[in-house]
Amino acid sequence: MLHSALINVMVKAARNAGRSLKRDLGEIEHLQVSLKGPANFVTKADKRAEELLYADLTKSRPGYGFIGEEGGTREGADKSHTWIVDPLDGTTNFLHGIPQFAISIGLQREGVIIAGVIYNPANDELYIAERGKGAFLNEQRLRVANRRKLDECVIGCGLPHIGRGDLAQSRQEMTAIQEKVAGLRRFGAASLDMAFVAAGRLDGYWERNLQPWDMAAGQIMIREAGGVVSGMAGDDDPLTTGHLICGNEFVHKELVKILKPL
Repeated sequence: MLHSALINVMVKAARNAGRSLKRDLGEIEHLQVSLKGPANFVTKADKRAEELLYADLTKSRPGYGFIGEEGGTREGADKSHTWIVDPLDGTTNFLHGIPQFAISIGLQREGVIIAGVIYNPANDELYIAERGKGAFLNEQRLRVANRRKLDECVIGCGLPHIGRGDLAQSRQEMTAIQEKVAGLRRFGAASLDMAFVAAGRLDGYWERNLQPWDMAAGQIMIREAGGVVSGMAGDDDPLTTGHLICGNEFVHKELVKILKPL
């Protein structure tokens, strides 16, 4: 199918960086047994992917600003447009050779996300969304799941780990959700969790302490698939708060009802 020039630019950049990550993933298995370990290698892979993305995106759209997980903010002459990029979302998965990671590219225009691409090079799943034009997975139109009973829903979540997040609060939230749903899943890559909600694979998802590059592309993906995205208050902006709840209208409302008071 035909996509806009903007989406074509984003897809080309994602696929180019994805080839680099896929080659690097093949080296992880060998590095697991080395004395040094794969951590330094992954850091290099992450940075290399971001530089590839920066080069491709700025070549096609010179002047746009760029916010990346590794390189931080790079100002552009065009103050109304900013790329928000995670070159390797799911670094811990990648580090262990688990093929659940992605490149995430969002484009913000005057404070509003207008396009997003999420690409997992390990299985070649490409999610795209553009404001007002829908969301797609490898050319198939996406819609959020339509379940309206929480006890039939599978919900994605984040789990804080050593040195990051409020473990006590996380346990409190999971306890409150677990007794009401059919299942909880923690996959370890926020952008893909959001893409799974857009695709109807997950009925909803919540996580705290995320960064803009974790959420920018996924946010428009869910909205263009008919879902709802907010912070914990139910009507706030997750890009500002760093906290996220999403799902179809019913699931989002129920999750807010449970999580907001905690």
